[in-house]
Amino acid sequence: MTTAVTASNINNLARWWTPLANGRLRCDLCPRECTLSRGQRGFCYLRHNADGRLVTDAHGTAVGLAVDPIEKKPLYHFYPGNQILSFGTVGCNLGCKFCQNWHISSDYSGSGRRYSADEIVELARQYDCLGIAYTYNDPIIFGEWMIEVAQKARAAGLKNVLVTNGYVSDRARSEIFSAADAVNMDLKSIDDRFYHRLTGGKLAPVLDSLRWLAESNVWLEITTLVIPGENDEPAQLRQLSEFIVNELGSEIPLHFSAFHPAFRMNQHPATPLTTLEKAAAIARSAGVRHVYLGNVMSSSGSTTCCPQCGGELIRRQGYRTRISGLENNTCRHCGTTIAGHFEELK
Repeated sequence: MTTAVTASNINNLARWWTPLANGRLRCDLCPRECTLSRGQRGFCYLRHNADGRLVTDAHGTAVGLAVDPIEKKPLYHFYPGNQILSFGTVGCNLGCKFCQNWHISSDYSGSGRRYSADEIVELARQYDCLGIAYTYNDPIIFGEWMIEVAQKARAAGLKNVLVTNGYVSDRARSEIFSAADAVNMDLKSIDDRFYHRLTGGKLAPVLDSLRWLAESNVWLEITTLVIPGENDEPAQLRQLSEFIVNELGSEIPLHFSAFHPAFRMNQHPATPLTTLEKAAAIARSAGVRHVYLGNVMSSSGSTTCCPQCGGELIRRQGYRTRISGLENNTCRHCGTTIAGHFEELK
């Protein structure tokens, strides 16, 4: 059964694709480059061939709409203490066996409430949010819709945050990431075999995305979900940390997050706090200046300290944030400039 382009979906035409012979087309959004016959859907499920044109089902939908602390993204150096309006859609362009949001990323029911971009922006303003976070599944696969909302948000003085796997094509990368003010990107492992075996993707495009962001004006933080026996080998963690320091910058915050059994790895052991603490020690010894622990109870793993004098700058208890030793971007103890955006703190 084919899907026709109708008056109801004509505005959902995708941006990044190439027409091929006999009504077939190639989606150019991500490195998968799905080649689709009429009526066929791509790996992400949201994008499909409708009479020889690529259509996205994401346009005008929102799943999981909620007001979150900015720290939940996690972003620790981007206007901490503020709240942000978050939403996603469904589907994903990676197939992570360990997905922590699998109920959204693997949901193909077409669920989600309809919104206009203006309605979402107005909700963010109504709830006094810093801006809008595109999250929960992956904003890359709803790039057209994300860009439309982001442009409206930016015009209204709001910030845009992407929480993403970074799995995007060279063709679409700059257009998508340029819509953002901040990005938290997953670097799931520094081993391409890990990506191939556990995500069905490749490492190289993710590294290219990180390099692009490091050279842009978009604030970047990185998250690595540490999975026992899969990507917690000390040598790999050192290699990952050295890549960040040598190719991206030592000031980029790195979040080590604990894995909890889920999806196709629901029998796999959870990550002990001690494993995250060892990972953090490795990262710091490699030169990463700001390392945080997530998804665990830790008295100090979420505290921001001055990398020069060690003084406490921001104390976090869960998602409650208290600014203790920071004035704008400066350590009150020694005067060191701290990388990030700390203006207009609440």
